[in-house]
This record gives sequence, C-alpha cells and structure tokens, in this order.
Amino acid sequence: MSSELIDTPKRLSSSFGEAVDIRQLLSVARRRLPVAIAVGLLMFIVVAALTLRQTPVYSATANILLDTRQKDVVRVQTVVPNMSPDTNTVDTEVEVLRSRALAEAVMTALGLDRDPEFNPALEKPGPVLSFIRSIAPATRPAGLLRSGDARARQAIVDRILSKLKVSRSGLTYMINVSYQSVSPVKAAEIANSFADIYLAQQLGAKSGATQDASQWLGSRLAQLRGDVQNAEAAVQQYKIANNLLSSQGATLTEQQISSLDQQLASTRAEQAEREARLNTARAQLAKGSTGDDVGEALGSTVVQDLRRQRTEVSRKVAELEVRYNDRYPALIEKRRELADIDNQIKQEIARVISNLEAQAQVARERTRSIAGSVSEAKGALESNNRADVRLRELERNAEAVRSVYETFLTRYRETTAQTGLAQSDARIASRAKIPTAPSSPNIKLSLLLGLLLGGACGIAAVTLAEALDNGLSTADDVEKTFGVRAIGSIPLLASTVSRKDSRMSPDTFVLKRPLSSFAESFRAVQAQVMASGNGAPVQVIGVTSSLPGEGKTTTSICMARQLAVAGYRTLLVDCDARHRSLSKILHLGGETGLVEVLTAGASVDNAIAQDEASGIDVLPMSAALDPPSNVFMSDAIDRLLAALRAQYDVIVLDTPPVLPVADTAALAPKTDSIIFLTRWRRTPVKAVEAALTLLARVNAPLAGIVLTQVDMRVQMREGYGDAGYYYKSYRSYYVQ
Repeated sequence: MSSELIDTPKRLSSSFGEAVDIRQLLSVARRRLPVAIAVGLLMFIVVAALTLRQTPVYSATANILLDTRQKDVVRVQTVVPNMSPDTNTVDTEVEVLRSRALAEAVMTALGLDRDPEFNPALEKPGPVLSFIRSIAPATRPAGLLRSGDARARQAIVDRILSKLKVSRSGLTYMINVSYQSVSPVKAAEIANSFADIYLAQQLGAKSGATQDASQWLGSRLAQLRGDVQNAEAAVQQYKIANNLLSSQGATLTEQQISSLDQQLASTRAEQAEREARLNTARAQLAKGSTGDDVGEALGSTVVQDLRRQRTEVSRKVAELEVRYNDRYPALIEKRRELADIDNQIKQEIARVISNLEAQAQVARERTRSIAGSVSEAKGALESNNRADVRLRELERNAEAVRSVYETFLTRYRETTAQTGLAQSDARIASRAKIPTAPSSPNIKLSLLLGLLLGGACGIAAVTLAEALDNGLSTADDVEKTFGVRAIGSIPLLASTVSRKDSRMSPDTFVLKRPLSSFAESFRAVQAQVMASGNGAPVQVIGVTSSLPGEGKTTTSICMARQLAVAGYRTLLVDCDARHRSLSKILHLGGETGLVEVLTAGASVDNAIAQDEASGIDVLPMSAALDPPSNVFMSDAIDRLLAALRAQYDVIVLDTPPVLPVADTAALAPKTDSIIFLTRWRRTPVKAVEAALTLLARVNAPLAGIVLTQVDMRVQMREGYGDAGYYYKSYRSYYVQ
C-alpha cells in the first residue's frame, strides 16, 4: 500500500460536495434515534417545566379611534383646531399614550402605588432575596419603603409602563392600548383607565383653552365698543355741518346721476339698435335687393300675405305656360296679376324703410335730451365732492373700527357658544373586556416550541454524535476515510444465529456450521486475500489490528480452519509473544514453541502441535522463555518462513496489534499479504490511521481492511452503503 493512500484521510462526514443520499440520512437517523429521542425529550421536559412554573399573565386591550368625522353641532371655528389625522399625528398620539404623565395619572386614579404588583416596596421578596436581605440588611431598598417618595413613584411608573403596549393598527386611525397583569380584572381596568384618562385630558385641554379665549375676548370688546361709538359720532356731525344728505349709502345727487346714466345707456343702446336696422336695410337695397330679405319686411304680415298670393299666381302662370303660348288670354291675365302683386310688395317695403328712419330719428333726439340732464347733475355733484373727501376719511376710520369690533364680537359669540360643546379628537371604539384565558404563558405554543426545540436539539445531538464518532460502520466508510480497500466484514456471531447456537465459540461454530453466513464471511475474506497477490501465490498471511481486542486471534483460527476445510495445507502460527492468545484458546503450548525455534535452535517439527478440533497444524507460543525484543527482526524468522513455505500451502500469522509493540512492523514485510482488522464502530479512526501509517512505512503488503464483530441486526437497519444492509434479503439463502 502506498503512503499517499493513508497520509490524507478523507472522512465521509466532511464530503459536502457529494449529493445528499436520503437513505443514508435515514440510516444515520435510525442509528442515532435513541440519542435524538433522549436529548429531544429532555429539552421538551425542560421547556414544559419552565412554562408551567411561569405565573399566568392576562392581557386586555382597549381600542381608541382617532375620529376624522367630528360632529358639526355649531359651524364655527374652534379655539383649538381638530388634529389632522395624518401618520405623524397618529404616531404622536401613540407616544402621548405611552407618556409618563398619563401613566402617573392612571396610577393616581387607580391607587396602583398601593398595589404590590407595581410597588417594589410592597412586593413580597422571594426566598433568595429574603436570604440575601437577612444576611445583608443594607441591600434592602430603603428609598422605596414609602410610596409617596419621588423615587418610589418613578419606580411604580416604570413598572406600569413596562406592562403597557400601545400600537397603531396598520395604517388605520385605530390605536390599540393593551395591558398585562397577573389579574384579568386589573388588566382590563388599567387598559380602560388609560383610554378614559387620555380622552379626558384631551377634552380638558380643549375646554380650558376655550374658557381662556372667552375671557380675553370679553375684556377686549369693552374697549372696542367705545372706539366704534366715537368714530360714528364724528361722521354724523360732519354730515350735518356740510349738508351731505344721503339715502341708502349715497347722496341724492349721486342717486340722480346714477339713474340718468342708466337711462342714457339704455337710450344709446336703443338708438344704436334702430340705426343698425336702418343701415342694414339700406345696405341690402343698395346691393340691388328687392327688399324681400329685409328683416322688418320678413316680419310684416302684409308682405307675408302678398308673398303667399304671388306664390299661388306664379304656380298658375307656370302651368299655363306649359300648356299654352304667350297670347293665351288667361296667361296674359295671370302675368298682369303677378306684376300687380310685385308692385304692392315694393310699396310695402318702402313703407317699412320709412318707418325705420323715423324710429332712428326719435332715438337720436331722446339720447341728446338725457345727455344734457346728466351734464347738469354732474355739475351739482362737483361741489359736493369737495366736501365729501373729509367725509370719506371719517367713514373709513369708523368702518375700520367697526370691522375690528364686529370681528371680535363674532369670535366672542362663537367661543362662548362652544362652551360645553368641545369634542375630543378620539373616541373609544371598544372597551377592554376581562380576559378569560392568560396571554402568557401560551401553554400550547410553548409546548409546540418545546417540541420543535427538542427536535432541533435532537438533530443537533445526532449531528454532533456523528461528527464525534471515531468508529467505522460500513465498507464505504473505510474506503472513503482511508482510501484502502474493504475486503469484507465478519459479523458478531450472536447477531446471525439462534440463541442456542450463540453459546458456541466462533472457532467451533465455523466447524459445526460450515454453510452458515458466519463461516461464509471468512471464506469471502479468504477469497479477497488470495486474489491480492496480483497473480503471485499468497502463502504467508498476517492478521493484525491497530489495538487489542479487535478479533485477530479468533479471525486467525477461523480462517485457518476454513482454509484447511478447503483442502489447503495450513499452518497457524502464534506470533503474539506477550499474550499468547491463540495458544491459550487452543490449549496448546508446551515447553517448545516459536521463540524456542527462533532463539534456541529447537526443531520446528517438535514445536508444531495439532488442533484436535480441526486437525490443522499450529506453531504455538510457549510460556517457558521470555522472548527477546528483536526476536522477529533476526534472520532466523526468514529462514523459518522459507522452510515452512515448502511444507504448507498457507501460513496464517496471528500477530500482535500494530500500535502497542513493534513485532508486527517487523513481521509484516515478510508476509505475502496483511489482513488489517478494525472493530465495527469501536476502533478510533486516528488509531487506524496511525497503524496504517506504520505499516506503509515498512512497505507492508496490505490486502485491505476487515470490519469485525459487526452486529448484523443493527447493520440491517442502519448500515446503508454496506453489504450487511441487505442481510435480511439474503440470509435465508444460507442453509445453516
């Protein structure tokens, strides 16, 4: 095995670039289910215990509506204008409801300074605080003993505000005032008190401003009333002195001129109309018109009758012209009658034009007469205007004083009328009801959160356990972690047989049940090892592991017995000079053994014993001598192995663990193939890495890694990615 394969191990748990395999995750979940259930249940119990120990808190909510539709009882401008319900105003009112001044007013109204829930001085201390105060009296808050103290009141207000929640409902004009208390009645009472006192303070501010404005306006009106009387008296005295009589706000001369101007304008309009009608008629006649299209002619009943007659006569003439010649008597008579009608029409139009000229002349004369009267009246007005300049000045002064007085008088009456009609800018949409169930703790929600938290902690525990897991579970784990072939797995005997057969030792079971799945696992490893020589014969097989207790001796015995059953001349050698596990299990080992052959020149034939159960040859480890530290580094072991290769087909070496002693590192290069055992889910990965690194440094011919003591019942449920995962599907294939 090259060193590159073990110098850079890659763990399966860190392969984030690979696609997620759902079945593998389910396998991990099944394997770690007890851990997940234990951790999740513990967290759920903790959350449930903390929830049930909490004091129930009740929440009540009152709804305040900023009313944009005020009652219009009296249509006057208020002293304090109604608030504009924009976003900034609503947010401002929310802050007013959270203010300390309002909270202090609620405290005073409800006597909350005498309630232990809000007054820290009256609160019964818990057992821990009582103990602290008993041993350290100075820790008692002396400044909070009396509820009338400023510090105590501030502390009470802080507690009141800490349980108050004021929020705007979306973008509406609705404000929710919620309060929490250990008493449902108290929660509703305090929430309603905040709403009531807020509205009362708002209404009181408006009423107070209205009263102040009424008092100031009353005092100002008394001064303005005297100013108005003096100004009006000055105007009347000047009129009397200058004989400036007036009616309906104007002098008599002005009224006369106004009337004449109206008459003159009307007359001029009439004159213009009549002259226009006359000029139009003349213009039409001058253009060659017969007068038929003159407006007055069109409106004349005489002309209209003559035209109807002409039309009838013209029709008859046309009929006669069609039937007779020009000398026909009736035709000549009708033509004469038509000419007579045309002459009558011309005479009537001439009379109309003459009448228009007469009317125009009358209008011109009337206009000249009225214009003369206007000139005479204006001359009389000039003398009055010179005296009127001063009068206008006096009247303007009086009007200004009167206007100010009337403005103040109107506002005073409006303000006085508002007394008792002041409206709050808000109203209570709904009062807080006494809650029937606590808002906190929400047991159902808390238990649900506890369940979710327990699940999350269970998943976290599984993830942590997987991250901290140093064992190997499947062949896929082995190959991805170390880059070394997994050449098989040996099950735990009890997980593949009945309870009766599980009482047999593994080395006995492979002989008694040669067709069992347990025996088949050794044959599978044997096949992989025999093929690891790449065409060269594999005679010397070393069995080792990183740490003790991983099944080396059992594997060596079972494999040797399987090889013997298969017809191989097999020798099993105990190379563990310190523990002699193989020799103890087979009850072998006299005074002569492997060490005596290597160091004392003993005959190998005398040292080899026979396994009574299987008949295979065994070279045990005697307990007579303490082996030297370099017994497997001498040339004697090479000569021994060379001699044994000539006598046996397969030689199985049960070697010590790699990490505790150096014997395996010395023996490994002398073998044809090394089987490296690691205990299923037990051997730490770092220990395997260290052992593989040592073997790589001595160029040990590693055949692969074998997982030992695999619990097939667990592997069937949790070993996704391993052949054992499908054991349930093929275990009935075995005869035994």
